[in-house]
Amino acid sequence: MGFDLGIRRGFIVDGTGNPWFVADLGVKGGRITKIGELKPNEAAKTIDATGLVVCPGFVDMHSHSDFVPLANPRAESMIRQGVTTEVVGNCGGSAAPLLGAEVESARSTCREYGFELSWNTFSEYMNALDEKGIALNVAPLVGHGTVRRCVMGLQDRDPTGDELDRMKRLVGESMEAGAYGMSTGLVYPPGRYAKTEEIIELCRVVAEYGGIYASHIRGERETMIEAVKEAIEIGERGGVPVEISHHPAKIGAWGKSVETLGLIDEARARGLDVTCDLHTYIAGSTGLSALLPPWVQEGGSERIVERLRDEKLREKIREDMIEEKIPGPGPCGLVKRGMWEKIMLSSYPDESLVGKNIKEIADTRDLDPFDAYFDLLVESKAAGGVVGFYYNEDDIRRVLNHHSSMIGSDGYALAPYGVLGRGRKHPRSYGAFPMVFRKYVRGESRKDLEEDVGAKIIELEEVVRKMTSLPTQKLGIRDRGLLREGLWADIVVFDQNRIADTATYLDPYQYSEGIEYVLVNGEIVVERGEHTGALPGKALRHR
Repeated sequence: MGFDLGIRRGFIVDGTGNPWFVADLGVKGGRITKIGELKPNEAAKTIDATGLVVCPGFVDMHSHSDFVPLANPRAESMIRQGVTTEVVGNCGGSAAPLLGAEVESARSTCREYGFELSWNTFSEYMNALDEKGIALNVAPLVGHGTVRRCVMGLQDRDPTGDELDRMKRLVGESMEAGAYGMSTGLVYPPGRYAKTEEIIELCRVVAEYGGIYASHIRGERETMIEAVKEAIEIGERGGVPVEISHHPAKIGAWGKSVETLGLIDEARARGLDVTCDLHTYIAGSTGLSALLPPWVQEGGSERIVERLRDEKLREKIREDMIEEKIPGPGPCGLVKRGMWEKIMLSSYPDESLVGKNIKEIADTRDLDPFDAYFDLLVESKAAGGVVGFYYNEDDIRRVLNHHSSMIGSDGYALAPYGVLGRGRKHPRSYGAFPMVFRKYVRGESRKDLEEDVGAKIIELEEVVRKMTSLPTQKLGIRDRGLLREGLWADIVVFDQNRIADTATYLDPYQYSEGIEYVLVNGEIVVERGEHTGALPGKALRHR
């Protein structure tokens, strides 16, 4: 036999943005070895793709699946929506390196997921992924917040010269081990404690290895323009390409994407590689404690609970949350405006409260929403997560249509069973990629998904480009992201008339539809819509 696998008569959407064409595709040794016409019986196994789209595997440019592949390597929710590579280590948080208190924090996370911590360095983490075996590929970033906590904990101050040198060494070691760049989360502790100069210094280390700078910028609301300018300044002075994470404006900055996309265009015209990513849901998610002012979060969960037990401090915290001198994450904008009904618990130790919004909980307890929120944090020891409805449809469409944007779920590789089936995390972990085809290519709305309004605004081929070759180009991955002879066979076969998300905010753990086959490194992981159990993925290393 000439090929291990043949895919026949599909609509080839090659990832470049070019119009589809009909052809056969041959795979051998994990790579695409022919695009053209295959002879009968030339392949050991054949997929009839007549009437189906055949395209490169989707690359999730913004994921948080740092630990979960080691809990369940099948990566069910992601692989079943066509994702073959996840970029992890975003928003300033990564699974490595680990020093000091970060070791115990990571150990606790691992135990929550049902396995034991087995690494400290970035290289050891990458090896752990390879040794476990995973269904899809993982391309990691090193988190600035993780590095800062390793050296400084959660202290709100500038690093000393020695501390900055230690942070540089950790970033350099991580890049040497294969990280694709560094991320920041500048609305979360400890990222929000870091000044621009600190980040520039660390980005200069990243630049030595040809990596990128991905940022959850310092403000996605009222200070969004200034925050985008800061990200661009960091890229220009640090000598690194910039990726602006989950870019559509949150409440308080609706409409400002006109100006921020203009800033991206201006920077690109000057020669700086600036791009952005997004998911297309009206709601986002974050930690329950992330709604608090920065000074309340300093020192971690124990200090948060300690402060919230003090009635006088509660009053000051309430005042600061309403005044909010420095805009925080999206839900903070809802709090500022008294829109507690738009903030829903997505995970919480008391699972009977999951799916309820803060106003509902407050009404049930006959409490003011602030007191109900503070009590929830005390009762959970500052654990839990929320979904907040703070995005705007016009901004989402504007960013999606911009030439520089790509798709990032901002989610996790979950499963509706086992340890990864707990809580009600955001539906984007199950439907971020099919949603774009359903909502914006076919223009279909969903009545069972809050504030979901579809419109035909983008072509199939352009969506595929944003999900495949654009992110691999950004990362410097030259052997994936396109259907080309000689490249790795990360491939998705789907029905363009049926591909769709099914997950909702109240019932988020539902697989997407219309994905017929998914290949990772030439092996079939999804066959006729079902997981085969194959684990051919790799921990990809930047070189």
